[in-house]
Amino acid sequence: MKRSGAHATNRCYGTLALVLFAATLAAQTPATGAAFRFERPIVVAAGGPHRLAIDVPLLAGGNPFRVVSRSGAGADRAGRDVVATATGGLTDLRLFDASGNEVAYLLVPNPTVEPAWRAAIAILPVAPVETEKEKTSGFEADLGGLLMIDRFRIEGLSPPYLKRIRLEGSGDRARWTVLAGEGTVFDLPDSRLRQTELSFDAGSYRYLRVTWDDARSARVAQAPSVAAREISTASVRAPLTTPVAFERRPSEPGRSRFHMRLPGGRLPVAALALDVAGGHVLREVEVYEARLAGAEAVPALIGRGTLKRVEQGSLAAVALRVPIEAPIEPEIDLVVDDGDNPPLDVRAITAEFAELPWIYFEASEGSLAARYGNPSLRAPNYDLEAARPALRIERVTDATWGVPRTRTADENAVGAAPPLPTVGAPVDASTFRFVRDIPAGAAGLIAVRLDEAALAHSNGMPSRFGDVRVIDEDGRQIPYLVERSSEPLSIDVSLAKLSTRPGALGPSRGSETVYRASWPYAGLPSPRLVLSTSARVFRRPIHVVSEREPDRPHRDPWVETLGTAMWVHADQDTPAPALVMPLPSVDATQVLLIVEEGDNTPLPIGGARLLLPAYRMRLFRERGQSLRLAYGRTDLAPPSYDLALLAPRVFGVSAVDVPPGPEREGRAGGAAAIVSPRLFWGILIGAVLVLIGLIARLVRKPTG
Repeated sequence: MKRSGAHATNRCYGTLALVLFAATLAAQTPATGAAFRFERPIVVAAGGPHRLAIDVPLLAGGNPFRVVSRSGAGADRAGRDVVATATGGLTDLRLFDASGNEVAYLLVPNPTVEPAWRAAIAILPVAPVETEKEKTSGFEADLGGLLMIDRFRIEGLSPPYLKRIRLEGSGDRARWTVLAGEGTVFDLPDSRLRQTELSFDAGSYRYLRVTWDDARSARVAQAPSVAAREISTASVRAPLTTPVAFERRPSEPGRSRFHMRLPGGRLPVAALALDVAGGHVLREVEVYEARLAGAEAVPALIGRGTLKRVEQGSLAAVALRVPIEAPIEPEIDLVVDDGDNPPLDVRAITAEFAELPWIYFEASEGSLAARYGNPSLRAPNYDLEAARPALRIERVTDATWGVPRTRTADENAVGAAPPLPTVGAPVDASTFRFVRDIPAGAAGLIAVRLDEAALAHSNGMPSRFGDVRVIDEDGRQIPYLVERSSEPLSIDVSLAKLSTRPGALGPSRGSETVYRASWPYAGLPSPRLVLSTSARVFRRPIHVVSEREPDRPHRDPWVETLGTAMWVHADQDTPAPALVMPLPSVDATQVLLIVEEGDNTPLPIGGARLLLPAYRMRLFRERGQSLRLAYGRTDLAPPSYDLALLAPRVFGVSAVDVPPGPEREGRAGGAAAIVSPRLFWGILIGAVLVLIGLIARLVRKPTG
């Protein structure tokens, strides 16, 4: 039965190879007849060469870039010593004029700007000011001539220091422009924090004026040396950034977890910058996303770093940036090791993109449109490529984007490639003990979380959830991919303090407090019991035991020890960390929690919860499709879906979380309830006895 079911599934999915081959042939389709998902107007003020900046909507809708990292010569001193560059993307982008004719374009990288630092030829002190409202000092630096600059560096100050400065620039020492109103420079060797440069919008300046804020720190005793970075143009684009939506998620004690949703999948993101509330910060962080490993999706580390902030009064030295690999998924997780600190208060997260190229095109005045969103298209090859060696992208006029829109099916000359099959071999839902409805909704990728009921009543991860199936209304399987989440599944545990000591515990060994802990289902996998208390100074042995009925080795009720721990806290000024006790899977919904109080007052237990491994299933749902989640069979092997073809459909796409409906027992469960194991064996033994009696009578019956 198992083997034939697996073969049926494989035969059903064997047709996917033909579909994949057809998709490869579709890649040869000319762009003029191709289907595009998105369209955006391009605003061109005048005819001639133009350039367009790649923005987030274009990245989210077009074919993805790959990110190449390299060491950056002369990189800044804020930790950005690796330059990430996006390349090879937007192969599906096409430009069209008002008549529908295709317009040639090129992807042109930023001009290479090697740092050329120009040291000041003269430094003149500025008279200090000291009043009730302000206390300042400073200097003016002469660069020797007008230079196009975008960065300022200061050297020669003896560490440690943390200074707030105001930076101004001028071409004639008569009219001054504020380049940095409240900049901060610092060099704190003990904290491994150093920032001696300030960046600003590029401009042409000869003189730089620095004003030190001496109200919060000592005056600078020596004249520093300064330099400015000269660039060839004022039009080099700043790195693209975008705010990231995030939410705090359940976690173990001592860790903060944040779930982030990027604007799309496969974005060329190079780093995350955090805005964190509070004072000093020193915490390790890691960033994860789901990636395919064998037959399931597991959390994969894509970045790690150390968040640092040192404050001196109102001044702060900050390094709150985490470099990451370019994620595949639109959903990623940030895990912060809080240590003994309160949970990290993250106010905002910003994604920083790798360095992106420009879109260069030549067009006459009039309306243009960009179309994109076709994964099958290869990069175009235009005659305009011959002009690349002579291009000076920094001197080209800017064009601007209009608002993107989703194109309708009628606007596409050629329909999209036929979808991959989304159903598998048939299976009878009535043969499963438990069945749950998956609500109907919009078409697309959904994620169905396996809650505590599914974890307890299915065969679980040891069998790779071998008995779990998603079934449509026609009784066909819907292929899915199991994903293990980095965050735990948290469920509440009720604690009831017992006034009478259970007999199974035997005589008391001293002053003890006994609680009965209850949770909804037996057989929960790999549970971790988390206890919290309001006490500050204590030392208590904690035991978790399970009550057992008499058996062959035990004439009386007895207890099985599941876990033991020593809970200790000795700092009156800080809250006690929660106790986390790993437990084995328990075939019961209640256990006893024993606190050895000694000669102390009872330890107040403020709350309890269980942390379980968390899983969800990714699958495609058709519009309005009624699905069922079924599990509770011991005769099934794990489903054999073609993950090599399924994975590209379920990775890099935003999934909608859909909770399953209430659990109900199917006909298989009802049958099991009607004929219990005890009744079954009773009937079987009775039938055997009757059969033996009949045989005995036949043997005693005289022959002939």
